[in-house]
Amino acid sequence: MTARVASPAATPMVAARSAGRVLGWNERFAQGCNKVARATGHPVTLALAVGSVLGWAALGPTFGFSELWQLAINTATTIVTFLMVFVIQNSQNRDTVALHLKIDELIRANDAARNSVLCIEDLTLEELDVLRERYVRLSQCAGTSRERDPASGS
Repeated sequence: MTARVASPAATPMVAARSAGRVLGWNERFAQGCNKVARATGHPVTLALAVGSVLGWAALGPTFGFSELWQLAINTATTIVTFLMVFVIQNSQNRDTVALHLKIDELIRANDAARNSVLCIEDLTLEELDVLRERYVRLSQCAGTSRERDPASGS
């Protein structure tokens, strides 16, 4: 069985750009978040951040370790942290949705899999706990008896 590879035009943003359509605010935001996430995850960015903190610390004696000197780093780190929360959350949300879609496709394509689990991420926590307990029991049964088929629900 050969693996299918989606063409780059299969993604909405790539298709929109190739069709000459102007990207909407959400698409531009996602694009920006992707760029920021990639840049902030790079080792050079960490080196720049460490260098900035070391530079700030080296300037301490020059500014007499004043409140203004402390305020500068506190303000900068607070602003960066506040903005990065939104970038990280956006990246996590997209990654989670993409992962769910990929898993859903694998479940749908596998005849032995239960299609009833396709959208379990929409269940309540209590419903997920009940389902988890069911799978724990299935795994215990599979451990004692290899003949049982976990896909059959028994």
